[in-house]
Amino acid sequence: MALNLVVIVGSVRNGRYGPHFANWFAECARRHGSFDVDVVDLVDVTLPAALPAGPEESGRSSAMAGLARRLDDADAFVVVTPEYNHSYPASIKHLVDWHSEEWRAKPVGFVSYGGMGGLRAVEHLRQVFVETHSVPVRDQVGFDRHWSRLDEDGNLLDADGADAAAKTLLDQLAWWAGVLHDAREKTPYTVS
Repeated sequence: MALNLVVIVGSVRNGRYGPHFANWFAECARRHGSFDVDVVDLVDVTLPAALPAGPEESGRSSAMAGLARRLDDADAFVVVTPEYNHSYPASIKHLVDWHSEEWRAKPVGFVSYGGMGGLRAVEHLRQVFVETHSVPVRDQVGFDRHWSRLDEDGNLLDADGADAAAKTLLDQLAWWAGVLHDAREKTPYTVS
């Protein structure tokens, strides 16, 4: 059974590097063979600025329903995030805040870039995703000096080390995604 992996491109900044790293990782995931891969680029996502007052008031438009379905159908997530000001971009937090239930009892992995390889952004995101009742996996892929890691066409240079790190992350995601998928089927996860 192939598991559904959603790769989220977190940056919406002009001149961003995120799509290059997301495309590379999505291809690694396809080669891995455990996942059907769906890439969600937040530059293509329109979320209202104002959140609903509470969970009883969804506030979601019909256009947002398709995105919610894609996230809900996922068995695992990988967030591709830059590091901005020692943390992650607001676009990711806004996505998380609009979709509280879709992350529950699912593993989340990270591909990061920026200052210190984006490690500070990932450490902050781990806290956010724990609060959503998801399971951040231990290993991640980080790119320091990210601007020097891509050729003029946006392809990763010297990918051997990064490919090995991606395989480690994908192995962990596949294990957790399979176990949690089976658990959700047997006993639906609830939050009280």
